[in-house]
Amino acid sequence: MRKRSFVLMFICSFVLMFLCGVILAEDKVAAAAAVVLNPGAAEFFTKSVMVAALGLVAMGIVGAVMQMFAIRKALEGMARQPEAGGQLQLSMIIGLAFIESLVLYVLFISIILLFANPFTKYFVQ
Repeated sequence: MRKRSFVLMFICSFVLMFLCGVILAEDKVAAAAAVVLNPGAAEFFTKSVMVAALGLVAMGIVGAVMQMFAIRKALEGMARQPEAGGQLQLSMIIGLAFIESLVLYVLFISIILLFANPFTKYFVQ
């Protein structure tokens, strides 16, 4: 029962984060659409916001799960061979840094899509 409620709470929070991003973005897109001459621009900006939000949420979840697996396996290895604990800890920390860097790359790309979108020149005249 406890695992089921955790999964349900996780799915509800994911849906809530996605819907809040889309709802709050629509007001800004509608205001920007009044200035825009190209009719496809509002749809482009809406899709950009949705892609950025989905990318951040997905990579945040995937990054957290992969870090959990890495830490769990490193701790299992340290429990089996305590003399190799130092090497396992160093490898684990380097692996966690690589996993976190992937999440940060998605964050930077999402920020670029939201604030300095390079494709805007094709839609805004």
